[in-house]
Amino acid sequence: MPRRRRVSMALELIRANPTGRIVLKVAVALAGALVVAVGFALIPLPGPGWLIVIGGLGIWAVEFHWARRLLTFTRRNVQAWARWVGRRSWPVRLLLGAVGLVFVCVVIWLSLKYSLGIDLVARAREYLATR
Repeated sequence: MPRRRRVSMALELIRANPTGRIVLKVAVALAGALVVAVGFALIPLPGPGWLIVIGGLGIWAVEFHWARRLLTFTRRNVQAWARWVGRRSWPVRLLLGAVGLVFVCVVIWLSLKYSLGIDLVARAREYLATR
C-alpha cells in the first residue's frame, strides 16, 4: 500500500474519534505554527526561510481548509514566476538574481543594524578610512 494512502487512513482513524480529532487539530496547529515561526525568523537571513514557511503552511493544510487554499495559491504563483523567469534571457536572469542578492543584503544589514545594533556599512567605512 502506498505511503500516502497509509497516512490518509491513519488520519481518518484519528478523526473518527472526537478526542482524536481535537488532539490532531491542536497538534497540527502547534507544529505548523512552530515551523512557520522558525521560517519567519530565518527570512532575513540567507537560506530557505520562505521555503520553511511554506512547509509550515503544508503542515497546517493537513487540517485547515484555509491553509490548503493558501498553499494552492502560493504553489500556483511560484510556478508561474518560475516559468516566467525561465522564459527570460540569461542577462535578465542574472539581473533578477543580482536584484535578489541586493535585497537579501539590505535585509541582513537592516536586521543587524536595528536588532543587534551592528552597522556593517559604518564599520566598513571606518575600516576603509583607516587603511
